[in-house]
Amino acid sequence: MTVHFANRRIHYWVSAAIALPVLVVISSGLLLQLKKQLPWVQPVEKRGEGKSPVVSLETIARSATGTAADSPVPWERIDRIDVRPGKGIAKVILDPDIEVQVDSADGTVLSRAVRRSDWIESLHDGSFFGGDIGKLGVFLPSAIGLLLLWISGIWMFVLPWVVRARKRRRANAGVSARG
Repeated sequence: MTVHFANRRIHYWVSAAIALPVLVVISSGLLLQLKKQLPWVQPVEKRGEGKSPVVSLETIARSATGTAADSPVPWERIDRIDVRPGKGIAKVILDPDIEVQVDSADGTVLSRAVRRSDWIESLHDGSFFGGDIGKLGVFLPSAIGLLLLWISGIWMFVLPWVVRARKRRRANAGVSARG
């Protein structure tokens, strides 16, 4: 079996084996590239009044969760708080995938919407499909397969040029040997 034939076989079978995971990576990657332009993926960022946080994290958490001032803050409902001082907001990510934007100057809720970017990101890296099993057992081998496809594809692209250049050198060497 020649190297060229083996390369084509590898390219053929690896592409079939990784087609579905690569399709998931490409389509989720496209959505993540456009997350700021598509409100379906991630809510549009609002602007708050101030340029630096004035209210406490407790006030922001209470506003986001709708908790009364005299009640304890339900921190277990909060996944994370992303403070954006330049925009005057704090994004509070609640489980499951709800984003609440709170004005960091006075604690008023500016927006409450579904945030799908974290879910799409878990699709993109494979962790959606069983955590490390999907990530390391399916998507990592697919990435290695994609690298093999890239290498074999470049080889198949360059090989005709190499062959033509060899033929030209041999033809030129034959002409100069006679002359």
